[in-house]
Amino acid sequence: MSEQQSEPASKTDMQGQPVPAPSFDIEHFLQELTTKPGVYRMVDAAGIVIYVGKAKNLKKRVSSYFRKSGQSPKTQVMVSQIANIEILVTHTESEALLLENNLIKNLKPRYNILLRDDKSYPYIFLSDQDKFPRLAFHRGARKKKGRYFGPFPNGHSVKSSLNLLQKLFPVRQCEDSFYKNRSRACLQYQIKRCSAPCVNLVSESDYAEDVRHTILFLEGKSNQVIDELIKRMDLAAEKLEYEQAAIHRDQIVNLRRLQESQYVSNEKGDLDVISIEYQQGVACIQVFFIRDGLNLGNKSFFPKNARHQTISELLSAFIAQFYISSAKTDRLIPSLILVSHPFADQKLIATVLREQSGHKVELRDRVRGERLRWLQMAQANAQTALLSRLSNKASVIERFEELQKVLNMDTLPERLECFDISHSSGEATVASCVVFDQSGPLKSDYRRFNIENITPGDDYAAMHQALSRRYLRAAKGEGKLPDLLVIDGGKGQLKQARDVLEELQLNSVQLIGITKGEGRKAEHDTLLLSQSNEKVILPSNSKAMHLIQHIRDEAHRFAITGHKTRRAKARKTSQLEKIPGLGPKRRQELLRQFGGLQEVTRAGVEDLSKIKGISKSLAQKIYDHFHG
Repeated sequence: MSEQQSEPASKTDMQGQPVPAPSFDIEHFLQELTTKPGVYRMVDAAGIVIYVGKAKNLKKRVSSYFRKSGQSPKTQVMVSQIANIEILVTHTESEALLLENNLIKNLKPRYNILLRDDKSYPYIFLSDQDKFPRLAFHRGARKKKGRYFGPFPNGHSVKSSLNLLQKLFPVRQCEDSFYKNRSRACLQYQIKRCSAPCVNLVSESDYAEDVRHTILFLEGKSNQVIDELIKRMDLAAEKLEYEQAAIHRDQIVNLRRLQESQYVSNEKGDLDVISIEYQQGVACIQVFFIRDGLNLGNKSFFPKNARHQTISELLSAFIAQFYISSAKTDRLIPSLILVSHPFADQKLIATVLREQSGHKVELRDRVRGERLRWLQMAQANAQTALLSRLSNKASVIERFEELQKVLNMDTLPERLECFDISHSSGEATVASCVVFDQSGPLKSDYRRFNIENITPGDDYAAMHQALSRRYLRAAKGEGKLPDLLVIDGGKGQLKQARDVLEELQLNSVQLIGITKGEGRKAEHDTLLLSQSNEKVILPSNSKAMHLIQHIRDEAHRFAITGHKTRRAKARKTSQLEKIPGLGPKRRQELLRQFGGLQEVTRAGVEDLSKIKGISKSLAQKIYDHFHG
C-alpha cells in the first residue's frame, strides 16, 4: 500500500469518468488486495481520510469503485480525490462492521453518511443514598451512586416526566446546595410540588413512601401505584380525613390520564420504531422509544451526506452508528427494533447487536396489527419533520443548530423566550415575552405584563415581577418552559432572572443576556452567559447571533407597542373614572360646571357638594382622590 501523496487528479477517461490520482497505481493495488473481510480507508492528497468502508470481500468491494460506468456523481468525485487506500484486515465481517463504525465516529470522513448524535442520552436520576432522595435530570457518565431511569430520547422527555412527577409525588428536585441552606420552605412547597423535607415539614416515612411510588411509576408499574392509592384514599375517607383523601383522588386521576397518553398497548417489553423519509436529497429518520410499554417520545435525525444514497444504505449506516459501539454506551439496545424498510446488512447488524447486548435482538420490517400502526405513526412523523426541514423555515433550523453549538447545549433548542421592559420615565411600564420555536416567531404564545406596585423606572423590579408572574404558572405545570431564556439587558437584569429561576427551581432553563454595544450598533452586541458572567461577542455574520438579535428586536417591538397602547389609554382616561360612585353623567356635569379637570382638582369639598347630584360624602371622596 503506497504512502505517496501528491495533488489529486481531476482528469477523465475516454468515457468521461474521473480517474484516480496518477501517483496511486490502482491496478497494481487491486491485484495485490486480499479477498478477506476488513475495513478500507480512502485518503486524499493531504493525508485526510475522506471515506471509510467495510467489506466481506475487500478486493471485490474496493474494485467496484473503479468501474468505468454506473457510478453515482458523488462516487465519481470521491474517486477522483483518492491518493491512497489503507487496508485493515479483520477476522470476521462482524468485526469489520464494529471497526468501521468506530472509525466513522472518530474520523468523520466527508463522504460517509454521518449521524450527528455525539451526546449521551439523558436519564432521570434518583439519589436513593440520601435521607431525603432527590430527582434530577442526568446526562453523561453514570458515576453517582443512585438509581437511573431511562434512557429517554431527548432532554424534553426528561423535563416533561419530571414535571409530571412533581404533580404526582412531591419528591424534591432542587440542587443539594439549595436544599441544605434553607431556613424556610421555598415556593415549590407553597404550590404543592414538594413536601419541604429541607425544613422538616414531612416525616421520613411519608417521604419514603412518595419515593417508593415514584420508583414504581418509573418502572412502569402505575397500576400497582393506583391500587395502593385507592386503598389509602378509602382509609382516609373512613377516618374523615377528607382533605387527604382528595389528594389521593387527584393523584389517581392524574395517573389514569397519564396512562391514557403514554401506554401504547399491552406490550410490556422494550422496542424502538425506526422510519425513514427521503426527498430532494435530504433524509429524515424518526425513532420512537418504547420502554416497559410506555411511549417515551421520539427523536428526529437528519444524516449528513444523504444525497445520492439509497434508503437501504441510509438505514444501514444509521442503525450501525446509532447502536453499535465497542465502548460502553448509555444507549439501551432493545430486543425488538421495527424498521420501515428492509436494508443492507440487516442480518449482520442484528448478529452484532445480539453479541454486544448479550440478548436476542430482532430487526423486523414486516409486521401487522398494532406494530404496523406504530410504523405508520413513525412514518407520518418522519414525513412531517422532513417537510418542515425542506420548507422556507430551513434557515431558522440552521440558526438554531448554530446557537446550540455556540452555547454548548446538549440538544437542539426547541423553544426560546425573550423578555424586555418598556416605559416612559416610569410611566405605563410594560414587560413583553416573545416566543420562538424552530418555525420562527410563535405569536400565539406572546404575552405582555402590565407592571404595577414598583418604583417608577425601576427596570430590575419590573423584570423580576414579569419573570415571576410568567414562570410561577410554568412551575405549577400550567405552561411550557423554554430551553433558552434571553434577557434584553445587562448584569442587573440577568441577576433578576437568575434569582427568579432559582427560587422556582427551574434549573433546566438556560439563561443568557444581550446588551447593546458601542454606538448601539448591532455588530457590537454582546452576549452575557449567566453561569460564568462571561461576555461573548459573536461575528457579525453569525447565524446564532442573528437569531438572538431577531428575538431581542421582536421583544423590544412588542414591549414598545404594549407600552404605547397602555400610555395612550391612561392619558385618555379621566382621573374621575377611578372614583367609585361617580358615574358618566355626574362626571360630565362636574367638568361642565368647573370648566375642566384642572379646576375640579382645585375645588374644595363645599364647592364640589354644590353641584347637582354630588352629595357631601361623594364630594369628600372626590377631594380625597386628588389630595390624598
